[in-house]
Amino acid sequence: MPKIISPQVEFSSLLSQMKAVTPEVFGQDGQFLNLLEGRWQEPGKPRPFTSPIDGTELGSLPMLDHATALRAVQAAKKEAAEWAKVDLDERKRRVQDCLDQLRQQVELTGKLIMWEIGKTYKLGFTDIDRAIEGVQWYVDNIEGMLGSRKPLGLVSNIASWNYPMSVLLHAVLVQALCGNSVIAKTPTDGGFISLSLTFAIARRCGLPVTLVSGSGGELSDVLVKNDAVDCLSFVGGRYNGRNIADALSSEHKRYMLEMEGVNTYGIWNFSDWDGLSDQLKKGYDYGKQRCTAYVRFVVERRLFPQFVETYWNTIKSLKVGNPTLVDSADDKLPDLAFGPVINKAQAEDLDRLYADALKTGATPIFEGKLDDSLFLPGQDRSAYRAPRALVNLPRQSELYFKEPFGPIDSIVLVDRVEELVGEMNISNGALVGALASDDEKWAKRTAKEVRAFKMGINKLRSRGDREEVFGGLGESWKGAFVGGALLVEAVTEGDKPVLGNYEDAILLPEKI
Repeated sequence: MPKIISPQVEFSSLLSQMKAVTPEVFGQDGQFLNLLEGRWQEPGKPRPFTSPIDGTELGSLPMLDHATALRAVQAAKKEAAEWAKVDLDERKRRVQDCLDQLRQQVELTGKLIMWEIGKTYKLGFTDIDRAIEGVQWYVDNIEGMLGSRKPLGLVSNIASWNYPMSVLLHAVLVQALCGNSVIAKTPTDGGFISLSLTFAIARRCGLPVTLVSGSGGELSDVLVKNDAVDCLSFVGGRYNGRNIADALSSEHKRYMLEMEGVNTYGIWNFSDWDGLSDQLKKGYDYGKQRCTAYVRFVVERRLFPQFVETYWNTIKSLKVGNPTLVDSADDKLPDLAFGPVINKAQAEDLDRLYADALKTGATPIFEGKLDDSLFLPGQDRSAYRAPRALVNLPRQSELYFKEPFGPIDSIVLVDRVEELVGEMNISNGALVGALASDDEKWAKRTAKEVRAFKMGINKLRSRGDREEVFGGLGESWKGAFVGGALLVEAVTEGDKPVLGNYEDAILLPEKI
């Protein structure tokens, strides 16, 4: 018998639940609206949006033009002065009210995230849960971090699609808690439905949040360079990040630009292959569509046989398929390693990068295959790709210097420690890195030579939650660092320097 879509995640049912919870998000004919000037309005120019899971059309992005987005920014700026006058206790009360209401919608939000960006149920749930519990930590600890600091005014947010809750919503609620008004652009590739649900709840709780959709070309000038914007928080690729950094070079406004880099995992004088297997499996969460995914392994040449054996046995066991399917209606949702990548275009770009690597001389060592039993017969699979891995990636390959943002690993073999460090620094800065070695003292010393903001020793490093700081070195980050007290400092003014990676200086925290 073929599998069926689980009734608990059937999309039309989820959409009906959302309409019951937040009817204001929808227009009279059921189209999605934008949140600006304090209310849901403006369907814009609707652009059909399909799910990466099976190509189902989920609705239409309400794409705004430049003029309407400018209205949204100007109205959001007007809210800043009044909101800054609201005392901290009242701001805490409203954010707490928002969190309490969001907790009631965790299941719905997580399941919408599945359809929008192809996460498994477990990862969709984790995204919203981390956002709520992370903001709760700030509510509980804000007095000590805020002190006498004052809000900046209007904070603008442009973020990638992969973590709509634990990155974008989390940042927005903390920014508002600190006394700022906030505007956010929905990621064009996915997340606007679940974000609309959560922003509607935030607005009902009296938080000065604005949510708009539109193309980068139409909205970028307004959300980045407009004088009404006092601070910009950006999460995305280096190409767009560099353009934004250039645009802000003559502006005197706060900014936090998180950009991609090649996060590397170095292996030297090592023998704990079972431990590495567990890390390899965990590292494939969401098909490596994460800013902290490890996509390059730099391996001591003599260890290559053991590495290949461990890698092959681990990666071939990963299940990749449709995360909504079950054998019968009462079954639990499947425990998959990951589902689709974000869309067909991204899948095809991964194919292009892989083909280019082979053409320029790389050697494939693993090419996974999709299991037909993990899909519906005849369903659209255009966004699904099984894991692939390459060794001897040549420098003329585009993939050598680029994060693929998908399930392609590359392995580089080295003979000297100096080579290891050089290869780990290939992208001139990264968000995370790791070194695995039986000699922990050597690993800690060598880790200091790697240009990654966070380094793991015999373990992966992640972005982190709550009090953990986060940033990047080199080209992977520009502007103020975030996380813990640094996120509060990044969106407020006070009497001490804001730590970050700037054009003329790198101001690092004592502990990372």
